[in-house]
Amino acid sequence: MRIVTVGDNCMDVYQSTGEAYPGGNPVNVAVYLTELGADTAYIGWVGTDRYGEIMVRAIQEKGVDTSRVSAKEGTTAVTYVEMAGSERKLGDYEEGVMSGFSLSPEDLRFTESFQLVHSAIWGHADRYFPYFKEKGLLTSFDFADKLDHELVTTLAPYVDYPFLSYTQDDEHIRNLMREIKARGPRIVVATLGDNGSLAYDGVQFYKHGIIEVEVVDTLGAGDSFIAGFIYGTLSGLPVDKCLEQGAQRAAKTISYFAAW
Repeated sequence: MRIVTVGDNCMDVYQSTGEAYPGGNPVNVAVYLTELGADTAYIGWVGTDRYGEIMVRAIQEKGVDTSRVSAKEGTTAVTYVEMAGSERKLGDYEEGVMSGFSLSPEDLRFTESFQLVHSAIWGHADRYFPYFKEKGLLTSFDFADKLDHELVTTLAPYVDYPFLSYTQDDEHIRNLMREIKARGPRIVVATLGDNGSLAYDGVQFYKHGIIEVEVVDTLGAGDSFIAGFIYGTLSGLPVDKCLEQGAQRAAKTISYFAAW
């Protein structure tokens, strides 16, 4: 199982302590997939600052291929995090060198050796998804909670597994999932926080609850769910089992501090 993730990375800086941890959806998804047993690579840009060195070293130590990570003159992206009990609240985001991110011809050729490519709403990689599909790659994309973003509509034909973030199972999210599925994806998935998760394959909806654990830090919960679902899908599991695997991976992540 070979998966490449593309796009944003950032250092999650906890303002109360000053501690900083590597993160960002594509980075997190790659790390979690590696822990599940997949062969993964990450393509992105870091700055020439200390955070850039920390980021690359941390990803490498997790077993993710970083051969296509580039250091660009400037600063690595930073997200400031505040804790409210076990819940984390994301504050200011400083994009740094990732604001100008693009894929080189060499990067694009590199992706062609993988089975699936994943990116996210802040990754500046959406324009490459028609290319990925043309080359026969499976694709997944995290739209997060940006349900009104134009990419939800325009990118859907090029995404096999779109992921959404919402709060509850209601007609609004189900209708949106139906609309997205009609544009071409294989399975549309929505994480619903404490209300579990929902998937739609064009025939029926599948629902799964959360797995109860002691919550330490919710950072990375959605990203780990995505990794679990993707791993289940590429392993040939049915949709309900993919949701279960996503829930299990998310439960593991929220039981410790930081994303990984």
